[in-house]
Amino acid sequence: MLVLLGAFALVPLLLPWLVRRIGARAFYGAALLPIAAFGYTAVQTPAVLAGDIPFEAFDWIPSLGIELSARLTTLSWMMALIVTGVGALVMLYCRWYFRGKTEGVGQFSAVLLGFAGAMYGLVITDDLIVLVMFWELTSVLSYLLIGFYNRRATSRRAALQALLVTTLGGLVMLIGVVLLVVDTGTSSISAILTAAPTGAVVDAALVLILVGALSKSAIFPFHFWLPGAMAAPTPVSAYLHAAAMVKAGIYLIALFAPVFAASAPWRPIVVGLGALTMVLGGVQALRETDLKRILAFGTVSQLGFLTVVLGYGIQDAALAGLALLISHALFKSALFLVVGVIDRQLSTRDIGELSGVGRQAPVMATFSFIAIASMVGVIPTIGFVAKETILTAFLHEAQGGAVWGIVGLIGIVLGSILTAAYGIRFLWGAFWTKKVAAPAPEDPEALRVAAARLGPARGTALPPTEWPDPPIGFLGAPVLLAALTVVAGLAASVLDPVLATYAALAPASSAGVAAPAHPAHLALWHGLEPALWISLGTIAAGAALFWLVGTTGWSRRMLPFTAADIYNAALRGIARLSVVITTFTQRGSLPVYVGTIFVVFVAAEGTALLLGTEWTAKLDAFQTPMQLVVAPLMIAAGLLAVRAQKRYSGVVLVSVTGLGMVLLFATSGAPDLALTQILVETVTLVAFALVLRRIPSRMGEHNASVWPVARAVLAAAVGVTMGVIAIVATAARSAKPISDSFPELAYELGHGKNVVNVALVDLRGWDTMGELSVLILAATGVASLVFVTHRADTLSLSTALPPAAARTRRPLVETDEGVRPRGDSAGTERMAWLVGGQRVRPENRSIMLEVVVRVLFHSIIIVSLYILFAGHNLPGGGFAGGLIAGMALVMRYVAGGRYELGAAAPTDAGRLLGTGMSIAVACAIIPLFFGAPPLTSAFFEIQVPILGHLEFVTSTFFDIGVYLVVIGLVLDVLRSLGAEVDRQTYELSLPSASGTSNARSGVST
Repeated sequence: MLVLLGAFALVPLLLPWLVRRIGARAFYGAALLPIAAFGYTAVQTPAVLAGDIPFEAFDWIPSLGIELSARLTTLSWMMALIVTGVGALVMLYCRWYFRGKTEGVGQFSAVLLGFAGAMYGLVITDDLIVLVMFWELTSVLSYLLIGFYNRRATSRRAALQALLVTTLGGLVMLIGVVLLVVDTGTSSISAILTAAPTGAVVDAALVLILVGALSKSAIFPFHFWLPGAMAAPTPVSAYLHAAAMVKAGIYLIALFAPVFAASAPWRPIVVGLGALTMVLGGVQALRETDLKRILAFGTVSQLGFLTVVLGYGIQDAALAGLALLISHALFKSALFLVVGVIDRQLSTRDIGELSGVGRQAPVMATFSFIAIASMVGVIPTIGFVAKETILTAFLHEAQGGAVWGIVGLIGIVLGSILTAAYGIRFLWGAFWTKKVAAPAPEDPEALRVAAARLGPARGTALPPTEWPDPPIGFLGAPVLLAALTVVAGLAASVLDPVLATYAALAPASSAGVAAPAHPAHLALWHGLEPALWISLGTIAAGAALFWLVGTTGWSRRMLPFTAADIYNAALRGIARLSVVITTFTQRGSLPVYVGTIFVVFVAAEGTALLLGTEWTAKLDAFQTPMQLVVAPLMIAAGLLAVRAQKRYSGVVLVSVTGLGMVLLFATSGAPDLALTQILVETVTLVAFALVLRRIPSRMGEHNASVWPVARAVLAAAVGVTMGVIAIVATAARSAKPISDSFPELAYELGHGKNVVNVALVDLRGWDTMGELSVLILAATGVASLVFVTHRADTLSLSTALPPAAARTRRPLVETDEGVRPRGDSAGTERMAWLVGGQRVRPENRSIMLEVVVRVLFHSIIIVSLYILFAGHNLPGGGFAGGLIAGMALVMRYVAGGRYELGAAAPTDAGRLLGTGMSIAVACAIIPLFFGAPPLTSAFFEIQVPILGHLEFVTSTFFDIGVYLVVIGLVLDVLRSLGAEVDRQTYELSLPSASGTSNARSGVST
């Protein structure tokens, strides 16, 4: 089972390539994996029935007791068969649904198969934490599937709505899961159910878990997202919203109900909301004119039905609930696929535009009748078997005086009447010949509206809709699914002992109700029992309701608002609140932002210091003589920076304090920190210099500084507070620091002598990965502020050179006509030291600087690589090496301008950032496949002739990722603050048609 899960994770990666090669036929290959999973699950049937439950486990996070586990109980076995079986048929159906289409199909196929794997993992896992992970994964993948038609606003809104609702429910559920796991001391589902814990904490956890389950299964008040999700392609609706995703919440309720249904909050939530949802969904289904939306609201109603039955938590209801679960998966997915055929053939699903389709497509109409019969509960389908057993169970509970049994019975009867009504409406709307009262309206829209109503028995028949016969394979999946409802009904006596093993986990009846004399069993015929007459009565009442709705007309909206309106109002309220808060807090003033941070710092830390019981300090006048020399210089530079009148002078003076820290680090036995600090200070100074080109040179030139006294007081307060903290912190440590053991750990675990570098890439690799994420966010933020309308790199070598020079690999020379390949022009030639130099204005060009940069650039790159690979044992590492390589790019830019930067780094900065982060993440993930914790490094040593003894640590790959991220950051800053600002300045200087300076496209004015 775990191998199948791994296959579900890997195989989807191949599908986009396969779709490009063979088109929609790739879905045949995609179907093989669900078929294999279905076959494996079916083979395990004897073991499941015998109680020898198949179980596999892999210790994933041993410190938290979390396992990648797979366990096939009766419930998970049945759900796995549904998920994989229906999934395979939907994959085969997609081959015909997407025939002739290629755009986006590759991604769709991969996401759909990935979703099938996530759902398969959700129903077989025995770890509650892993179940939550699969739960959220299905939400994300369903978002991508629902939003497949991403160019349509309705699809994007529907996908976002489904994601927000189900993810919010999932987050609430996560809290409940954590409470339950902490209370029981285990995340094993089987262990939790065996322990059957009780208490206030467990009740709170159950309520939170039910919120997640109800949101996933579209139960009131979360029911509104499911009809909106019908913007997805029909195969998605058939799989996710009939057989898979919405069943996740039902599965969770069915999993916990046998043990926790007797708890105080369970039945009021499950039965009450389930019955209400069944009625609301059925009422709305009668108002719809779109076949798919009729089924959508019908699905909402049926999910309420399943919630009531499977959530009630007694043996008879549990047995009937599993039969109903099978029935619903078969008939609802079949009906959705039928709608897909109609929509694909006729490009419409509006019942007002369909007439006479049943006579032209008798096979499809016949099996649609069978599917509806199972939904309504007509013999000999599995739906009839389930419905009769359900009514018998709830009749017994109601007669025994169980309040929630009475509520459930009333909801089931009303819901069954509505189910029969909208089931008949679906058949009539899809296949019947429509009639309208004579004379028929001439306006096509009025005619369509009139046809959407039932109309009188006599009237003018509309002309039949022209029906092009679909390929036989297109009908295969819905025909098979509909036929299986009859097969399952006829085999009810065979299913009974299989499903009874799950029902046996629940009590025979609810508290205060005597157990039934004869426990229920699944059979096609139980005789003339009360449940049979109630069932027949609901069908007759449903037919009457259908006729009444059609003849009297039905208001499509009875309430002044719906749950969807509340959702939209909530989103608008959040947007408005965010605008108000942003307007109040984001004033556009950097001094205000910094001042706010400093005020909070002084208030918080000052309070903590004043409330401290005692202050102790261990101070030395100095540790090295260098401190006596450097400290006064740093203090003087700080004071001069405060009084500086020009911005660049202030930046340089601030950098003096940073360079002073370099000397302090270097003389305190920290060469790594000194090297990194000097590189950071240099890059920061360059970044400031690039920014200052677009800012007035003198401070206060446009806006004078305000509140100088208040600023001085705040600055003094920050300085004093920080100084006191430093003094107090010297004696605050009461335990031995863990860093004392770092040298030994670095050598024994990290196999390196450079403690700083080993700590960054091995001992504290998670911290470094977080810092890499911050660097990427910083680079992205800078780029998004500067690049206004696009993010494409327009500074490649091809734009820096003439076309002939860009295409050749011959040496480049500089002539009077510009840079050209050697031998392409006569006359005086000299070597083109930097190809971008031709684009620099003559007054700004320095041939000496170009020569120096050309000579040193490659040497600096070699030095950066040496620093990278030597950093495990000597000062250096990926961060320092990346900064050195970044400085080489800075030199190229300063000497040759923005086009020279494009020639020096002919790649996009985002690729370097993404590649570096991917390598770092891979270093964290790959050890998991070998049973080791994340970021575990391996050590290799080998004796090589001539080279001698060689050692290699896999954490070097992590350091390479750091190296690439840092280079990408520097390159992104140079491209954003340097090259792009150059381009914008140049375009602003160009005269417009009216003779004034104007901004070209992509420039913010």
